[in-house]
Amino acid sequence: MKALLSKQPGGPETLVLEDIPDPVPGAGEVRIAVRACGVNFPDMLIIQDLYQYKPPRPFAPGAEVAGVVDAVGEGVTRVRAGDRVMMSPARGGMAQKTVGLASNCWKIPDAMPFDEAAALLMTYGTSQHALKDRAQLRYGETLLVLGAAGGVGLAAVELGKTMGARVVAAASSAEKLALARSHGADEGVQYPAGPLDKTQARALTDRFKAACGAAGAQVIYDGVGGDYTEAALRAIGWQGRHLVVGFTAGIPKLPLNLALLKSCQIIGVFWGEFTTRYPAQHAANVEALMGLYRDGHIKPAVTERFALARGGEAIARLGSREARGKIVVMIDG
Repeated sequence: MKALLSKQPGGPETLVLEDIPDPVPGAGEVRIAVRACGVNFPDMLIIQDLYQYKPPRPFAPGAEVAGVVDAVGEGVTRVRAGDRVMMSPARGGMAQKTVGLASNCWKIPDAMPFDEAAALLMTYGTSQHALKDRAQLRYGETLLVLGAAGGVGLAAVELGKTMGARVVAAASSAEKLALARSHGADEGVQYPAGPLDKTQARALTDRFKAACGAAGAQVIYDGVGGDYTEAALRAIGWQGRHLVVGFTAGIPKLPLNLALLKSCQIIGVFWGEFTTRYPAQHAANVEALMGLYRDGHIKPAVTERFALARGGEAIARLGSREARGKIVVMIDG
């Protein structure tokens, strides 16, 4: 089979397409003939050895896939060969076949395209866990979403609306804000490219406050980090919840007196670890997401598709921070 391999630490240009043996599923595992692989920011980090998990090389990036079950290991009963499925967390997704735990594998409806299935679990799963389990977002609260036009950001916008929140989308361009509005955002704030000086940061805080209203944001969904985190935190409401989701603009340093003055919470969101520690709760969350998808309340915004041989370009595109929605690598059988 063909796989896009990381054989040495480096950027997307270091990935090489090679023929390797088909993986063999072990006990409790399934092998999937991959049709689509979602591209996520950790893919950029993991090939550079900058992620918390460092797999042995060579390996293929890609932690979110959809396709057809090709083989099952000992003890697997929840799926069988021929089932259309999505799987995440997965490993080695940018390949024609990949192996993963059956417990991370979920059947998908016949009408669900593979590209949308490969764009759902990590993005919507992360945002659902953040808003429902960690922040306990309530009806009528104001939710400020940073990076609102990215994969997890758009998912947060859609899920925030299904939970009855007033959603303020923040993004770096008018086009990105238009996309967020088309997915349900009530207000939009455009922020400049970082890094921000003190004057720019204060001005951005003022714009966040104006958009969120006098009571501030009850929940902030922060998948961006960098200088944007403090600017947003200064606009949080009394006893608000600031969700730490990711750091596409870098890891921020915060003056913790802000947490005291606002009596607010700074809450970490680690969806992958959650799925391992609380499998029953994760399964219930996935079932809820599939119900929202079937009912038309959520729909992954797949905006760009790349062939497997161009998977490195797909990762680079995501890393440029110019991408909107979800990028997917499509893989022929």
